[in-house]
Amino acid sequence: GKRKRLSTSVLYDSDESEDSDILVRKVFAKRHCIMDEDESSEEQQPDKTCPTEDVCTRKQKAFAKLKELSRQITTGSSCYSENYKDSDDEAETEEEPFYELSFTPEECNETDSDSMKDFVVEEEEDDDDDDDNADDRKGEKQPQQKQLNTSNSTLLAYYIPHLSRCDHYVHFKRIVKAFLINAIDDTFLSSLYDGTRQKQYARDMLLSLHYLDDRFIQPRLENLISRSRWKDRYKERVDCYPDVHIILKNSKKMSCQACELSRYCKFNVLLSGRLYNSRTLEADNFMSDDRQVLKVGGVCANRTRVYHNLKHFKYKLYVDCSSIAELDGVDDEPVKDTVERLFSHLEDSGWIQKRYNDLEDHMNDADSFQEEK
Repeated sequence: GKRKRLSTSVLYDSDESEDSDILVRKVFAKRHCIMDEDESSEEQQPDKTCPTEDVCTRKQKAFAKLKELSRQITTGSSCYSENYKDSDDEAETEEEPFYELSFTPEECNETDSDSMKDFVVEEEEDDDDDDDNADDRKGEKQPQQKQLNTSNSTLLAYYIPHLSRCDHYVHFKRIVKAFLINAIDDTFLSSLYDGTRQKQYARDMLLSLHYLDDRFIQPRLENLISRSRWKDRYKERVDCYPDVHIILKNSKKMSCQACELSRYCKFNVLLSGRLYNSRTLEADNFMSDDRQVLKVGGVCANRTRVYHNLKHFKYKLYVDCSSIAELDGVDDEPVKDTVERLFSHLEDSGWIQKRYNDLEDHMNDADSFQEEK
């Protein structure tokens, strides 16, 4: 069981000189100081060693706790808090051996001045050992951690392909290769989206197509629309026509045909081109010569340019890839060889990098446009 500590009144002399009156005050101490109250006042000299011993004992107890804490740090224990509490309780329950040690006042002062110094030196020495041990442990864990990260990335790409990490330029090159294949075999993109092709290269291309739409283009289009006052009818027109020409005209005070607000409109927006499927990129020949001319203000004209460049970038890229495949003129070559040859030529000539830079410029224009009010 736990021992009960008894607080005992200790009387000691607090006079500053021999001739001054004796002032007595009551102090609570952890040790019993037995005094004979029946003795005369001349014999009631306080035991001056008692407070000194009590102070020494407390210092020794604190020094012992510091030693225990130093031992825990050097061993690298992960349960520091719990061990420290246990050592604290142990120090309280086993405090009697500490009290049994006797210190003179000189030894107490020496212990008090040197205890922290000794503790700091030991800690520094042990820190060097800890650093060496930590480096060893880190070196041992690196292969395991690398293997674990590789395993996690593989699982993530398999079960949640849209969240797998890949360099943006790698995604873009996959898209160019998919467009080159579709330019020769016009069923390739549709077979990707309907799940007919399940080989790894096909899944990678489908992932990159989704990445272009869902991560690059669509979020910026939504931001452009949410910060505008465009009417739905104007947005639908811009979405349907892949070609746009913005022409500066004479300013005229009128209702803007994009936001329907009264503005000084000085731009004509000329929309044209054939409607196409957003996935297979197959063009529709219905009303292929249809055109729309809309009078808009300066802000709406600039927003139209930024929005249209992003909205129809993928289709424009596919049209360019199709034109390159048509101009190649090699018919008796397997599709795979033709695609690899064309792709290598485009990559070596810097064409792919240039188109990727165009995409980044369009995205930067959309991002910076959001900062305008």
